[in-house]
Amino acid sequence: MKKLYIVILSAYVVSSCNGWPFQLSPYNPPTPFLPPTQTPLIVSPTPAVIGVASSTPQVSTPIIASATPFPIFTNTNTPFFPPADPPTFTATVLVPVAAVSVEVLGCNTSIDITHGMGEVTNAFVTLKNTGNVDLTNLRATLIALDEGREHPDKTVEIAYIPAAYQVTLKLTVDSTYQEETPIQIEVTADGGLFQRVGEASCRDIGLVAPSPSSLITPVPINP
Repeated sequence: MKKLYIVILSAYVVSSCNGWPFQLSPYNPPTPFLPPTQTPLIVSPTPAVIGVASSTPQVSTPIIASATPFPIFTNTNTPFFPPADPPTFTATVLVPVAAVSVEVLGCNTSIDITHGMGEVTNAFVTLKNTGNVDLTNLRATLIALDEGREHPDKTVEIAYIPAAYQVTLKLTVDSTYQEETPIQIEVTADGGLFQRVGEASCRDIGLVAPSPSSLITPVPINP
C-alpha cells in the first residue's frame, strides 16, 4: 500500500512541472471565420412547380412586364393615281338660234303736211337680237286699227343686227284725228313672220322720244 502512494505521488509531481494541475492539449491555430458559401440564385425561365406530390400540380406562369408603346401617327401623303382611262369630254355644239325681241317705247301724234296727211301716229320701237346669230334683212311694220292711207314710213327695213345688239326705229301710220289708236308691230325676215306685238292704246312718249340721229344704228343691248 505504501508503494502505491509513492507511485501516485511521483506521477502527480511529473505532471505538474509547468505549475498547472491539468495540461492543455497541443495548440491548434484557430480556424479563420469564413462566411458561409451562398449558392448564386439562378433565375430560370422554367416555371416553378407547386404541389409536386399532387396529382394535378399547379404550374406558376412567370409574369413578364412589357411596356406597350404609344401609337405613333405619321402624316403620309396618299399618292394619286390617275384613272386608267382618261375622262372623255364631249364638245358642246352651238346650235344656231335666231330670236328677236320687240319693245314699244311709246307713241306720239303729229301733222304730216309733207305727204298731204293730217294727223299721224308715230311709234318708237326697239328691236333686240336675243339669239346667238346675226340677223339680216329684217322689216318692221306698224299697223293701226283706224289707219287711213298708207304712210311711206309704215315699214322700215333693217339690213343687219348683230347678236346681242339692238336697233331703235320710228314707224308712222295715218290715223284718225284725236282718236285712240290700237297698234301692232310686225317683224318679218326672209323666212317669214318673226314677231308681232300689240298695244291697245300706245302711251304718249312725250319729250323722251329718241333723237333722229340714234335711229337704225345697232348698239349693244342694255344690261
